Amino acid sequence: MLRLLWAASVRIRYFLRRYMPTNILLDLIRTRRGLKWGIPAMLLAVPYLLLASICANLVPDAGPGWLNLLVLLFVWNALKFIVMGPVSLALLVRVRIREAVARRRARRQDDAMEPVAYAEASMA
Repeated sequence: MLRLLWAASVRIRYFLRRYMPTNILLDLIRTRRGLKWGIPAMLLAVPYLLLASICANLVPDAGPGWLNLLVLLFVWNALKFIVMGPVSLALLVRVRIREAVARRRARRQDDAMEPVAYAEASMA
């Protein structure tokens, strides 16, 4: 039974990661080219919170109970975008530092190789 539940949860997670629009967008933001869009993507939380507020206000006024599920979904998606902003900023800083270190190492290696190349050229 536990194995069946585990397999079902893995398949559900795969489906949600692969086909849900917010997860696709967040995966694109996590790429190197998309890290700069993390902070502007936080603004997408506003429509989700607005929709959550609308659905939450409809429920007490004789609205269907399944709107509560939509409220949870909208709030969850808003939180994902709110969290992704600072996370993408931290990832961008980390990537830029690594790129600067790699450039500095390459420059040092080039500087170290220049005297050897100069000496070889003068000997010829």
